[in-house]
Amino acid sequence: MKPTNPVFTGIATTVFETMSRLAMAHGAVNLGQGFPDVDGPADIRQAAADALLQGPNQYPPMLGLPDLRQAVAEANRRFYGLEVDPQTEVMVTSGATEALADCIFALVSPGDEVVLIEPLYDCYLPLVKQAGGIPVRVRVTPPNWSLDADALRAAFSDKTKAVLINNPMNPTAKVFSDDELELIASLCRQYDTYAICDEVYEHLVFDGRRHRPLMTLDGMRERTVRIGSAGKTFSLTGWKVGYITGPAALMDPIAKAHQWVTFTTPPHLQKAVAYGLRKDDSYYEGLAQDLAAKRDRMAAGLADLGFSVLPCNATYFLTCGFEGLGLGRNDVEACETLVTAAGVAAVPVSAFYGSDAPAGYIRFCFCKQDAVIDEALSRLAAFLTAARAESA
Repeated sequence: MKPTNPVFTGIATTVFETMSRLAMAHGAVNLGQGFPDVDGPADIRQAAADALLQGPNQYPPMLGLPDLRQAVAEANRRFYGLEVDPQTEVMVTSGATEALADCIFALVSPGDEVVLIEPLYDCYLPLVKQAGGIPVRVRVTPPNWSLDADALRAAFSDKTKAVLINNPMNPTAKVFSDDELELIASLCRQYDTYAICDEVYEHLVFDGRRHRPLMTLDGMRERTVRIGSAGKTFSLTGWKVGYITGPAALMDPIAKAHQWVTFTTPPHLQKAVAYGLRKDDSYYEGLAQDLAAKRDRMAAGLADLGFSVLPCNATYFLTCGFEGLGLGRNDVEACETLVTAAGVAAVPVSAFYGSDAPAGYIRFCFCKQDAVIDEALSRLAAFLTAARAESA
């Protein structure tokens, strides 16, 4: 038979799905895939339930319900001082992954170069390749995750159509510094490059830090699209409601891509997300504080067990070194050991790199109930204690 699409044919199952399947098979505590184990606020869920029963449940407008687009515009003004036209500069999508696909397919043509900063969320590479784009990777590496200014400058050229930046960053928990953002913005201006900004963790930032969208920098308003996620902001990942904010000239082709991908998103969920975005500051502050407490709980426990815990400024994730713990020769072996022998699932950080990845780090997800975190730490402690006794 004729060959199928080479971008997707034979592509490996995502590491998140792989580790989740292993967790189920071995009855492990799943700290691999990044989702909370409790549902989001009851009032938001009630708003969705009411809207579902009251209807209508037919196709909403392709760009999204006007009320949700207005709420997204209000949130841009409230949190970042951005003035956004909800009619022409906001679109609702079926999750942030669809939003990324829409942006990449609309802005990238075959032969265009796209600068990617790795470690990468796993959908970035196949989407760029399917659009015919040429990935140009620049990496940040543990333990500091600093962006090499010279390497970034070298990645840009007259062929660069777009840069795709995940800030705050999964899996590193990095929040890009003002200097790093200014450098990215200056290169976008110099090379007339678009910026596609995956900002789904925008409200999951800790220790008094504040997210700064690249769109707010000089000269970036008309060349940047920013992607948000109700799933991350309201701990409702299964809803798959995302939104794109960008200049009207870019949103027009992005909307055409959306038209042929999902067309629209369930209306009752859109109504509830609009309600949620208007919650007062105490909700957003409480969300970050609760997650920071979980981070600290897990980080302290892992450090006591001998893991080297890297700084975590945002997101759901802790990256840890495991040298000296006898878990394996590399991060893949370490994760296999943990899920099969210790009953705890984590993710190898090397899975987020295209090649030549650092192999000494694994990622734990801490957006779990305290009892789940404690159970995972207890299992790790029992396994490591037994392993040390056996090797003594």
